[in-house]
Amino acid sequence: MDLHKAAVLNFVDCNVDEMDTKNRKTQQCEDRVDSGVDSLKEEEYVAQQILEEMERLTMKTESLKETICEPWAQEVTEDGDTYLHLAIIHEAEDYAVQIIKQCQNDPFLNRQNNQRQTALHLAVVTEQPHMVERLLKAGCDPRLVDQSGNTALHIACKRGSLACFSVLTQIQTQHLHSILTFPNYSGHTCLHIAAINDYLLMVESLVQLGADINAKEQCSGRTSLHLAVDLQNLDLVRMLIALGANANSLTYGGYTAYHLTFGRHNSEIQKQLYSQTALEHTVMPESESEESEDELMFEDDCIYDDIRLCGR
Repeated sequence: MDLHKAAVLNFVDCNVDEMDTKNRKTQQCEDRVDSGVDSLKEEEYVAQQILEEMERLTMKTESLKETICEPWAQEVTEDGDTYLHLAIIHEAEDYAVQIIKQCQNDPFLNRQNNQRQTALHLAVVTEQPHMVERLLKAGCDPRLVDQSGNTALHIACKRGSLACFSVLTQIQTQHLHSILTFPNYSGHTCLHIAAINDYLLMVESLVQLGADINAKEQCSGRTSLHLAVDLQNLDLVRMLIALGANANSLTYGGYTAYHLTFGRHNSEIQKQLYSQTALEHTVMPESESEESEDELMFEDDCIYDDIRLCGR
């Protein structure tokens, strides 16, 4: 009986110790949950993950050193131009192609000079659509802007470069919507620029690509239709109306495109817009700066009330 009791007591003590140990481990795990390191229990798995991540980062670093740290990639002129900028400016296509091939999807392709022009901007300026295509396919970002806030597409619209325009709107189209809605630092979208410069084919293409035909330029709230009236461009007015432009859109001052026809020589534009404008928007709005004669007279009477000359 004594031996049996001793064995039972020993078993109970062992169970109690084991339960205490388990409770301590459980408490430690619970305390560690809040710190976000619960996965450390699987030490082998975690160690393997760390090794794989370190190997990946090492390979990435080596890859970056091969491209970004090349001596020629660090050279810039006093204007901030890289060798790629210079090759495109001087239309040295062979050199430009070699550089682009070595810099696929590398940030080097998006380097900006002192005028914040990328190689893509310069390719449009110099009318090199084939180079535009190579740069876009290599990873150039078409959303970057120069010192005037113009993307490469803004420049193509300003210059009337249909070839560059076509490439820019057919490659990397995932960015096209944001580019079409983006105003430059003068408040003009690509559509406004094409309208101002009378590039009717571009205007039509931009609207078909999704540009907002009723977008307001940010200076005074004029739409492309307002701008067409300012320019007295009958063909542009007709095209915009045919494409669905809203003749009742108001500028920040409350003027429709029809209001802008008053005092202008082209009566045909006025006729076109009158038929498209709601009756309540055909009457010229009163200017907030206008004052009644009584108010002016009252001001004249009070101008010198507070002035004293020689103590009088």
